[in-house]
Amino acid sequence: MANKVSSNNEIYLNGVYYPVTRPVQSVLASLYPAKVVIGDTSKDSQIRSSVVAWSDWRGGIGIERMEGAGETDRAWYSTCQLRYKNHLVLPGKATQTAALSHGLTSATIGAIGELNDEVYVAWNGSTSEPPKIHKYNNTSDAWGSVLDEPADRVTDVTNFTDRTGTTYLVFAHYDANGSGYTYTSDGSSWTTDSYNGAGEGAQYLTTWDERLWGINYAGQLWYTSVIAESGVNTDAKLPLPDGYVTKLFVARDASGEPIIYAATKKGLWAHDAANSRFVETQLGLPFHPDAGKGTLKWRDSVYIPSGMGIYKYINGSNQAVVTIVGPDRDDGLPQAKRGAIRQMASTHNELLATVDALAAPVTTAGDEISNVYWQSHHGAMVIDVNTGFSTILGYNELGWEVKWQAEEDGIGIDAIAVNNSYDDYRMWWGWNNRVYHMTMPSNIINPSEIGDFAYAAEGIHETPWFNAGQSEVDKLALKLKIDVRGTATDELNDDNDYTRTVKVEYAIDYSSNYTEMGTVSTDGITTYTFGANLGTVFQAIRFRLTLARKAGVNASDENQVKLKTPDVVSTTLEYRKKLDAKWGHQVNVDLSRPYKGNTPKQLRTNLVSAIENQTLVEFTFRDDDSATRNYYVDVVSATGLESTGYDERGSSTISLMEP
Repeated sequence: MANKVSSNNEIYLNGVYYPVTRPVQSVLASLYPAKVVIGDTSKDSQIRSSVVAWSDWRGGIGIERMEGAGETDRAWYSTCQLRYKNHLVLPGKATQTAALSHGLTSATIGAIGELNDEVYVAWNGSTSEPPKIHKYNNTSDAWGSVLDEPADRVTDVTNFTDRTGTTYLVFAHYDANGSGYTYTSDGSSWTTDSYNGAGEGAQYLTTWDERLWGINYAGQLWYTSVIAESGVNTDAKLPLPDGYVTKLFVARDASGEPIIYAATKKGLWAHDAANSRFVETQLGLPFHPDAGKGTLKWRDSVYIPSGMGIYKYINGSNQAVVTIVGPDRDDGLPQAKRGAIRQMASTHNELLATVDALAAPVTTAGDEISNVYWQSHHGAMVIDVNTGFSTILGYNELGWEVKWQAEEDGIGIDAIAVNNSYDDYRMWWGWNNRVYHMTMPSNIINPSEIGDFAYAAEGIHETPWFNAGQSEVDKLALKLKIDVRGTATDELNDDNDYTRTVKVEYAIDYSSNYTEMGTVSTDGITTYTFGANLGTVFQAIRFRLTLARKAGVNASDENQVKLKTPDVVSTTLEYRKKLDAKWGHQVNVDLSRPYKGNTPKQLRTNLVSAIENQTLVEFTFRDDDSATRNYYVDVVSATGLESTGYDERGSSTISLMEP
């Protein structure tokens, strides 16, 4: 039961009632924290308002809850282009090629290859159906007739120039018993080499030392100098169970010489050509069903996927450096976008990875890997197997960006390739029985200066949760200012509206529900206020921007409109922190007379005890049944007047403060 004061000129302090000589003086003791600026430090605002600004998104996706100014360049998830400072623009436009009536059941894209500046694709069907190879006609957007039907499912493709100077396009196909490869030098005449009897089938291919190399399901490596049906030369065999090899590629060894490597479900193996054997490298991994799939060399390093993780492997003299660079390195991806990396490809600017959202990565403890640098978060648990939206991600050694997201969930990406066929530098991929392509920049571009880059119709950008570094303190959102350029209406001078817009939404306190603030459709800075100018209280806040352009009503209009994009220059939140109200009180205690059974000496003794108490003491001067006016305080100062000798009378002025 709370203590009460019902008499005039009286207080209660630490179990004792005291008379006072004047009214209690109360003051608000909680102070507003100093203003802070997060993000662009040139931003300014009112003296009591703090600012967080987003104007640089080059850090990429993967931060769910940001911590301080170092993460204002990150996004939680975004399908927009993030490669530029002061430019948040629509994603690149994906072009779906024509449908193909191939007659296959459960068709998938086995591999995408290029020969003489033309694209060839192998479609796989069920295990009982032979694959079908077709060539793309870029002029008419059509797939030609069947060029060849390999014996088994196509699993890989490469280009090989033999010692006669002839360049071939080679598709690998296999089953567990062998199979071989199918090749052409002109796109018209196709030949299949099968080696079922000797077991030299080709699951994966590479080229090295002017030879074509292949490895089969059993891990048997072979080579040939001139493609012919006369046979191949067997070489090393992986000392691993059947089906463990996941990729064959070439990269440098510790001395800087290029050699063949085999990526497997248990790590990386190097080919020792002099002794015809495979040697396990320092990158030994615990078993993972997707480890090594799509492994390749990009720039000076080898990138080896394992689920959602990617190991960056730099092989040097007597030292191997391994770091984690995958899209799971921070907070990962939203649950509906998680999965396993199945293919990778390289471009001038980026490393590309396809994430198959039909499978979740396998949890691996960090201490299971020896002799490598391991980031502690990598061993964290991942989601259960879940059907989500597959994606193609790009990595530029700074951050990850979503290049393309599947339109439907539950469908994986089959194959990926990058080439300059048809005089256009493109990424090609297979999804849902169709082939797509997207123009890729071959250098660093400025969206303000490029007039012929095609953009998608919509992109969504989500910021991380922002709590101003203090989740326990309430904040008050005051204003949001967003600077948008590149909007326009009726740009084709017709009656159609081709406005380019940015819809602005926010969510608070880790809710998945967003509140719409408005849609920006004019150039310049647009200011939104929260709570009808009263502000909105939040512990954490995030924003979602939806960039959009209206697709053309006809092909001619679309060809012009697709070259335009809304351009977000910056987004700035003004807010202030609000501490819980803390009260201070000053009272003048009368010690000149006995009071409620205590002599002046006893009153003074009790007062000294309250001052010296190591814990808080209870204080009130009201009769309040709710106990909301009972304060737990420290005595922070005391001054007094005292008589001398045996006279204990006097007075004391004390200051009481809530912590």
